[in-house]
Amino acid sequence: MFWSPTGGGVGRYLRTKHAWLTRQPGWSHAIAVPSRDSRPRAPDSVPTVSLPSLPLPGSGGYRLPLRRRAIADRLVALEPDLIEAGDPYAIAWAAVDAARRRGVPAVAYCHSNLEMMARLVAGRRLAGTAGRAARAYARRVYARFDAVLAPSASMRRHLLEWGVPGAACQPLGVDTAVFRPDRSDPAWRARHGIAPGDRLLVYAGRLAAEKNLDVLAAAVDRLGAPYTLVAIGAGPRPPAGRRVRVVPFVAGPEALAVALASADAFVHAGDQETFGLSALEAMACATPVVARAAEGLAEIVDDAVGIGVATGTPQAFAEAIAALFDRDLAPRRAAARRRAEAHDWERVLPSMLGHYRRLLGAGTPVDAATERMRAQALEPQ
Repeated sequence: MFWSPTGGGVGRYLRTKHAWLTRQPGWSHAIAVPSRDSRPRAPDSVPTVSLPSLPLPGSGGYRLPLRRRAIADRLVALEPDLIEAGDPYAIAWAAVDAARRRGVPAVAYCHSNLEMMARLVAGRRLAGTAGRAARAYARRVYARFDAVLAPSASMRRHLLEWGVPGAACQPLGVDTAVFRPDRSDPAWRARHGIAPGDRLLVYAGRLAAEKNLDVLAAAVDRLGAPYTLVAIGAGPRPPAGRRVRVVPFVAGPEALAVALASADAFVHAGDQETFGLSALEAMACATPVVARAAEGLAEIVDDAVGIGVATGTPQAFAEAIAALFDRDLAPRRAAARRRAEAHDWERVLPSMLGHYRRLLGAGTPVDAATERMRAQALEPQ
């Protein structure tokens, strides 16, 4: 459900892993996603297996998976030796069904914080009830998997708090050969109306409520000239303002790298990020980052590479952005690049492959605590 024809972090992870696994002897990789067809379209570089779904209007190309049995049938037909689900909803249940029918391991990769999302959707009055229901649901669905992975230490802590024992931290990565400083292009800035003396702030990602783009727009409005915010992406909640420009679509990681490398700083006000892949991609371009010091972003952004903002108010972000440009940016640019290099996919994906090898090589062992949790989760409510 986190796959979109307009890109996104999960899509980048899947495409990168696909390309990497095709270079590993004895491995093949299929991507099954909610889509209308399996033809590769930009920025897709790989064909996909289409799963039954309906479009989600105003979502920027995301689709709602349908018909659990039909999805499981489609997965079984691929004859997999291992199935990884990146979606905790209909596809997760179908993935487990298919894995059990095939007698193979099922892995869940937790790309979203269900509790925080439920609280946001429910609103203040029902946030507590919605949060508790989401925790119970997460515990129930993840109990059926043979392994559960989290992209950050904070997301792993949430899983453990929800009652999902044995969750492991498996960070995402960045292609430092694509995202690099020399992609910077003055012509890209000029095309988007950025004058030579302007300070260009870039956000890239889904344009949705949980990204708090209104905070960034208000912060730039407070700052005034010479600051301009360019928001790159698609979704139902694009930012608006006198000093805001929206670029709805960037075709492929190379084009995105040009935008990130051409920015003076990358900004992100989201407080629910399970990792913060776009921030890491900006850092690979030696672009300093101003981001909310929360969840996964807090683990990759600090004063060495930019500024972590303690509170999510426009005033706090305006002050942090101004403070960044009062500092010497050269050491922060260098530190950002070094940190990204430590997260290069070539270092990250062998660890991912290690999880797969352990499941395939040793069957699917589970400890007693995990087995008890599963039995409790599967009891009729």
